[in-house]
Amino acid sequence: MKASIQRICVLMAISISSVAAFVPQHIISPTFGVKQDAVRSSVALEASKNKEKIASRTKWAESRGYGESSEGSGEGGARKAPKLIIAGAPASGKGTQCEIIKEKFGVVHLSTGDMLRAAVAAETEVGKIAKDFMDSGKLVPDDVIIGVVKDRLSESDCVECGWLLDGFPRTPAQAEALAEAGVSADCFIFLNVPDDVLVERVVGRRTDPVTGKIYHMTFSPPDDDEVLARLEQRSDDTEEKVKVRLEQFHANVDAVKGSYTDIAVEVDGTQKPKDVSAAIMSAVEAVLA
Repeated sequence: MKASIQRICVLMAISISSVAAFVPQHIISPTFGVKQDAVRSSVALEASKNKEKIASRTKWAESRGYGESSEGSGEGGARKAPKLIIAGAPASGKGTQCEIIKEKFGVVHLSTGDMLRAAVAAETEVGKIAKDFMDSGKLVPDDVIIGVVKDRLSESDCVECGWLLDGFPRTPAQAEALAEAGVSADCFIFLNVPDDVLVERVVGRRTDPVTGKIYHMTFSPPDDDEVLARLEQRSDDTEEKVKVRLEQFHANVDAVKGSYTDIAVEVDGTQKPKDVSAAIMSAVEAVLA
């Protein structure tokens, strides 16, 4: 197993496409207008750091008994690497749970935005196609996004350590296309939170422009009056706008859940974060046993 991990790390260290998957967001601007020579330079500078990240993540997964293995989960064989999807409305607590899942299982946390930026930076075939749409201000078609996702999931760190797809697929068409591409998950986690609770969570959020820390006026207000006075509310954290986002979410989520009926786990997201996490961990451990 150790020899396999070492080979993976060497290959990943010299593979530009794999390295690019960890390129920080600042390397490419939201408008994707960065010059290609600057992208290549940034990718090269990140290479040594990325090698350490990949080796550390693989070691983490191995220490917990996860990893690709043809021997299954029996004695002397590692358990298979987790393949997970998590879904939830805005303010459902999905971000918090993603961090906990990543810490617990050592999986690669993936969002479509990060994957698209990485594919563009690496100049992969699908990345080039995606860039054309992005540069023209158009939505990237599902078939291109699926190509980006499939390529990313086939990379060594995802194969070895497992993966967590965050908020994808978002639509029934994406779920169907993902299945047709041969991508299957072990568990589909859905955080269920009533709309009125979600609205309260969003509307009460405030950000400290100095520290970047996020507070909530009801659940976690600052103790310092000076901090309280300078808090700011995001322009889209209003009741009107969050209701629009929730309508869009509900228009697709039931159909997406229907694509994963056999592996779906619905968790009460109104519980305390530690209780939500405990329910998720129990469900994932059960499917991996």
